[in-house]
Amino acid sequence: MEIERKYLVNKKLWQEMNNEDGDYIVQGYITTDLNKTIRIRIWRSAAYMTIKGKTNNISREEIEFPIPLDKATEIIRKFAEGIIKKIRYTIQFKGKTWEVDEFMGENEGLLLAEIELGSENEPVELPQWIGKEVSYDNRYFNSMLMKNPFRHWPR
Repeated sequence: MEIERKYLVNKKLWQEMNNEDGDYIVQGYITTDLNKTIRIRIWRSAAYMTIKGKTNNISREEIEFPIPLDKATEIIRKFAEGIIKKIRYTIQFKGKTWEVDEFMGENEGLLLAEIELGSENEPVELPQWIGKEVSYDNRYFNSMLMKNPFRHWPR
């Protein structure tokens, strides 16, 4: 079970404190609907297939397993509905691991932070660079950003 909160990131504060190198990630989406998402992720010279179920509040079932890198590349090339590209930064704060994604391409300009929790009610201490919570806004799901990129949102 994946239990995750998502937040917008204050870009100015983030840039002032972040001096870490991130990891380049490519995600190809095979199936995306409200009941399930199937994606292939290439990250750190490895590849994974991930199947996620329907989101209920901030929880959803998730199954992930490694696949050969050459097969991942082939599946994305032949079967992906769309692709998300991003740089992921992994930050430790108050004993928790935060993942900050800096999106590229059609989602450039979007900076999202995620934290996985043990339960939906687990308290979270927020770093100063965290902005508005968007956990319940499905527009910020990566699979939805692939369909309706951030760059095209009204401002």
